Amino acid sequence: MTIKVLVVDDSALMRSLLGKMIEADPELSLVGQAADAYEAKDMVNKFRPDVITLDIEMPKVDGLTFLDRLMKARPTAVVMISSLTEQGADATFNALALGAVDFIPKPKLDSPQGIHDYQDLILDKIKSAAKANIIKPQKFVEPVRPVSSKRPVLANTTLTQHLVAIGASTGGTEAILYVLQHLPAAMPPIVITQHMPAGFTRTFAERLNRLSRITVKEAEHGERLLPSYAYVAPGDHHLEIIKVGGSYKVKLTQDEKVSGHRPSVDVMFNALAQCAAPNISAMILTGMGKDGAEGMVALHQKGVTTFAQDEQSCVVFGMPREAIKCRAVDYVVELSQMPSKLINHLSSL
Repeated sequence: MTIKVLVVDDSALMRSLLGKMIEADPELSLVGQAADAYEAKDMVNKFRPDVITLDIEMPKVDGLTFLDRLMKARPTAVVMISSLTEQGADATFNALALGAVDFIPKPKLDSPQGIHDYQDLILDKIKSAAKANIIKPQKFVEPVRPVSSKRPVLANTTLTQHLVAIGASTGGTEAILYVLQHLPAAMPPIVITQHMPAGFTRTFAERLNRLSRITVKEAEHGERLLPSYAYVAPGDHHLEIIKVGGSYKVKLTQDEKVSGHRPSVDVMFNALAQCAAPNISAMILTGMGKDGAEGMVALHQKGVTTFAQDEQSCVVFGMPREAIKCRAVDYVVELSQMPSKLINHLSSL
């Protein structure tokens, strides 16, 4: 069966471009093109698409308002088309919080190679979205509630000598937020690789920082890792950790993509296996593909305790499934239980 796709965009050029890309793929069927939310509503009811590509910036009713109404009336896999601006990044993360599966920046139309690369990426995202588990959006509390006094207090040696590494892709922005929101401020340094293009990771880190107790920032080359901080790999850069004396420091590179990604979870995990194992806890969350599985094997072989998100709570089970298949995972955990599982492990060290 082909995947039915509806394109919603107020730009005739974008509708034409996306429409031609979708029609050229035998696995996809373009069922409609809507210029605004009113047309889109009628087409959703008429064609019942499997996946919708949705522009955030539209007249009459904006993409976020339409998405909110859609997810309440007829939950559908949605891939957001985002403008590469700070305002566009903010709106994108709001869309993911409302239940969109994934997003992709608008293409650069100035080169044939750029259009070709964009076509491959958007078609992959549409196909991945069609298989996604549409999870009811979480209601996040801002500001966060105080930590329960019953929660274990971590030893100073754990805070200063241990590291926590998290890798994720599709669906990961909200999964990472959930984990960080439910951790205390006193944590070992946390390093995060989330598949995300340049221009979005700074806004992502700022959002995590605003909504959690831990201080979250975009990682900078050469900086030392500190307890109670989380560091997000910048878009288009691999995040590695190196040991310098008694400290761990950030190394950012723009080496070749790994498993099609930069940043790559495998790159981060493999670097940690070389320099910091076994003083690590590693977690792989929802995501398409297999990035992170090889690196988790390397960590597991060095005695690292590893966690993977379970299938039911994943938006896309690809990355955790591959790590589990490699027998590199100690604990398969539902997302709602992941923070407490991690804290209990750290408190036992």
